[in-house]
Amino acid sequence: MPSAWVNTYSFFTDAYYSGRSLSVHFFNLFWRCSTISNKKLQINEEVRDKEVRLIGAEGEQLGIMSSEKAFNIAMESNLDLVKIAPQAKPPVCKVMDYGKYRFEQAKREKENKKNQRTFDIKEVRLSLNIDVHDFNTKLNNALKFIKKGDKVKVSIRFRGREMGHPEQGYDTMNRFAKACEEVAVIEKPAKLEGRNMLMFLAPKPNK
Repeated sequence: MPSAWVNTYSFFTDAYYSGRSLSVHFFNLFWRCSTISNKKLQINEEVRDKEVRLIGAEGEQLGIMSSEKAFNIAMESNLDLVKIAPQAKPPVCKVMDYGKYRFEQAKREKENKKNQRTFDIKEVRLSLNIDVHDFNTKLNNALKFIKKGDKVKVSIRFRGREMGHPEQGYDTMNRFAKACEEVAVIEKPAKLEGRNMLMFLAPKPNK
């Protein structure tokens, strides 16, 4: 038996025997049971159990009744009968707008995928004495990466006697970060590591 169903069954039996309000528990359970996919939900005429425990559209407990009666109650409200806890004894159904539920669930899933988006770390290499044209080219590349949601590693390689002028590297890094400040934040400030100075920029979080 799937773990989500086992948890659903034990939840409702515990709530029933403890005498606590099932309708209050229902909302906590229903919105947590995202592991039960829409394909496993029986709706309307598909619900053919002899008896079901019915939860109303507002979360109120309507009691145990035949599935036919529960279906009629849903139809009278121009809503759907949805079995949301099939392994409970008796199964638990809810009166709801199933189309609206599917829409809101899809919206949440889309938002979750958006928040879980994988990103790449792109590298932009500068030099200590970079000219204006190259600086602007590197800047435009960095802005494109950041606007796509990627992070940017900005690096400067110090060569020979350049190691004696780290302040020039910091000046270049600060100037680059300043030019990106409308779309990016400094995730890790410039730091000299051996002969390489590194700085990490990340897209500004959405407000």
